[in-house]
Amino acid sequence: MLIHLMQHGACLPKEVNPNQPLSPVGREQVEKSARSAAILGLRFQLVVASPKLRSFQTAEIMAEQTGYPPSHIVVTDAVKAMAQTSETLRFINEYVGLDSIFIAGHLPSLALLASAILSPAKGVDIRVENGGLMQIALEPGQAAGTLNWTMTPTQLAVLAGS
Repeated sequence: MLIHLMQHGACLPKEVNPNQPLSPVGREQVEKSARSAAILGLRFQLVVASPKLRSFQTAEIMAEQTGYPPSHIVVTDAVKAMAQTSETLRFINEYVGLDSIFIAGHLPSLALLASAILSPAKGVDIRVENGGLMQIALEPGQAAGTLNWTMTPTQLAVLAGS
């Protein structure tokens, strides 16, 4: 299974909008990342978001650009900012057999999830940026996954041609 992780795009401060939707900058970040995902030929059998608006908006943009029906986005607490890694891994394991999934989530849980998959016994420091994207391969029965690649929002913007 290929697991694609992205921190939601930059959002508006709570003082401006208590729901903290994507800011114009955040929307642009994610749109460029999504165009890059389409250029890379990424297709997802599952797109997942947390209940937070900024996470859902990020997942929706990625879904639209990669041919996944936005109406099928799965919203779950398992990818919230403070979700326990074990809870997120249990959620992912419910979808064993899928080839490719995308998760639009939050810090610190995304970094902790990537660390737990890549180095379950020891943990590693993983840098995650708003609108950046990483791909981790996790095969059933494997103790640890493999980091295939990670790209910053700037790299994705270059790939998208902007």
